[in-house]
Amino acid sequence: MRTRFKSYLFFSAIGATLLGLTGCSDSEVGDVSLGLFTTKDIKIDALQDPIVTGVTCHISSIEADLDLSDPSDSAIACRQTGPITAPMLAAIDKSDSGEVIFKKSKSVFFKNMKLRRIYDEKAKTLIYLSYSTKETSGSYKHSLSTVPLWETQAFTNMQPAGN
Repeated sequence: MRTRFKSYLFFSAIGATLLGLTGCSDSEVGDVSLGLFTTKDIKIDALQDPIVTGVTCHISSIEADLDLSDPSDSAIACRQTGPITAPMLAAIDKSDSGEVIFKKSKSVFFKNMKLRRIYDEKAKTLIYLSYSTKETSGSYKHSLSTVPLWETQAFTNMQPAGN
């Protein structure tokens, strides 16, 4: 009897975790079913950069309702959706590896999808990299999008006087 109860608790906990992984999030803007005979959907999240608030990224990924591990594939598109100012750029991490600005669990087995912002100072471009933290089929799945900063307030306000 006690073993049966422990099993019930274990599977209930897994079920609750899965519901938490696949539930609707505040950032979800789209949900496309992949068909009548599958439990997998394409979820689309809209994420505003927490520091460079003039940038919004849309990330699509496959989520599976009854599967313990969601697929690692994702796609990303980032665009300027508001003003980008010099103080915003002054506040970002400018190291070669940039900084993680979003993280989402994709599995009960420690797989995460992360979104990292990297600044390419020479090209005056923000790079957004979406990637999986666990190798799948011999590869770490990833997707890339860029937002050029030319003609933004961040640079027009920084031009020297007299030019």
